[in-house]
Amino acid sequence: MTEKRENWGSKLGLILAMAGNAVGLGNFWRYPYQAAKNGGGAFMIPYFGALILMGIPLMFVEWNLGRFGGKYGHGSLGPMVYLQAREGVSPKAAAIIGGLAGAIALGVTVLVNSYYNHIIGWTIGYAYLSLTGGYMDAAKSTGEVFVNYIQSPGLVFTFWLIALVILGLAVSGGIQRGIETMAKFMMPTIYVFGVILIIRTLTLGSPVNPDWSPIAGLNYIWSPRWDALNWTAALAAAGQIFFTLSLGMGIICNYASYLKPDDDIVLSGLATVALNELAEVVLGGTIAIPIAYTFLGEAGLGAGVGFSFISLPNIFRAMAGGPIFGAFWFLLLAFAGITSAVAMYNYVVSLLEESFGFSKKKASLAVFLLYILVGLPVCLEPILTKTADLAYLTEVDNWVGVYLLVVLGAIEVIVAGWLMGNKAKDEMNNGSYWKVPDWFFKLFIQFLTPVSIIVLLVMSTRDYLKAGYFKMVPDFVAGTPVLVPWVQAGRFVVLAVLVIGFFQAYKTIKDKYQVELESGQVSIRK
Repeated sequence: MTEKRENWGSKLGLILAMAGNAVGLGNFWRYPYQAAKNGGGAFMIPYFGALILMGIPLMFVEWNLGRFGGKYGHGSLGPMVYLQAREGVSPKAAAIIGGLAGAIALGVTVLVNSYYNHIIGWTIGYAYLSLTGGYMDAAKSTGEVFVNYIQSPGLVFTFWLIALVILGLAVSGGIQRGIETMAKFMMPTIYVFGVILIIRTLTLGSPVNPDWSPIAGLNYIWSPRWDALNWTAALAAAGQIFFTLSLGMGIICNYASYLKPDDDIVLSGLATVALNELAEVVLGGTIAIPIAYTFLGEAGLGAGVGFSFISLPNIFRAMAGGPIFGAFWFLLLAFAGITSAVAMYNYVVSLLEESFGFSKKKASLAVFLLYILVGLPVCLEPILTKTADLAYLTEVDNWVGVYLLVVLGAIEVIVAGWLMGNKAKDEMNNGSYWKVPDWFFKLFIQFLTPVSIIVLLVMSTRDYLKAGYFKMVPDFVAGTPVLVPWVQAGRFVVLAVLVIGFFQAYKTIKDKYQVELESGQVSIRK
């Protein structure tokens, strides 16, 4: 295993890549839907509360984990967590904690990308359909167009492979020539497309109903509806913070591992959060909901996949310049998705380089083939079952895309705050222009942040129990027998990747720190 690692070429490139890591598909259709559904302006109270209590402190923790691990030549999370956990527990116990963290990080980066890459493919495909008029025919509903799309092997495979090729080429080019170069192009373009769409949105007028206008849509999303604010909304807000900042995935830590030992992580972490919130709250909140409200009213604020791929195409049919602005919207989604997915792709590449000595290009090709393998069930389910329920995707996302993010966040902050302690604060402040104050470290990273994450985990577990996700046959497929095997397959794949991830992370730790594990004494320091 080599300890010589690449470095970022410039501070701007680093921040844009980190922001691209965080700015993803969820900023532009998940956030507006969550806010509209869960109280509008009232939703922003738990949202910003979660950002302060969990988002910013955990961002510091993950940047710290990554830069600290990078000094030892590590780009994957298991050894990074081991290095900090051994400051508070025995090396053997630290290795187990590192193995658990590595297992979840591998599960997230492999399995979230198994379906995330497909959604990127859909956005590229829909940008093409926008320009060619593929969903403009009023004889078919946009719902029928979407179902036909995901059940058409030619469309699905073509644009999915295009997305994978873009990711593979970026990662194989390395940090500076590949990922950094891509981020410098795609991140500014996202904001340019966003501004263009905002201007078009705010000049739509009221073409359908005098009471439906862009301003009315903004009023809907920003006016507090206190009756909709409850524990469910608060949990949704906290979950959105994890999702939107890419926390609990290991990919921020991976990017931070390419930092120099004295690079500023406090200011860079805050800049990453600021750019993400600009994209989410300002751009995401000012485009999708006002457009949908203007043409469809409150009833048109659909959920999840349907919002971007069914509701909005229906609007692009009706608005002047719809094909062009539709292409802008889907390219914005595609670029946002790519800048996030490339970080997950690079994490797995780094793991292969670190644990098995693969070259960058060989590892990139191996991960390309891996993503084809794990992504096949996602595209085959609607083709083979002739449904659009996507039960496999839903089950995998419920666990690795939502629940396990919180579990990993809890492990990370407990290791930094409780096991490494003040040494973690000193490491954060090394080379930083703005220092993490002692009171902030004690109040947030050692107390409020871990407590908040544990409460979030407990309440999320309660909600999962109520929703029937822990049942042998989850409630959401109980009435559709054809989908049950796909759910069980999803569970098997999640469990298999977690087991493989644990043993891989533990092996990586043992290979380098075997003397420490056998003696029970820390002997390797930098």
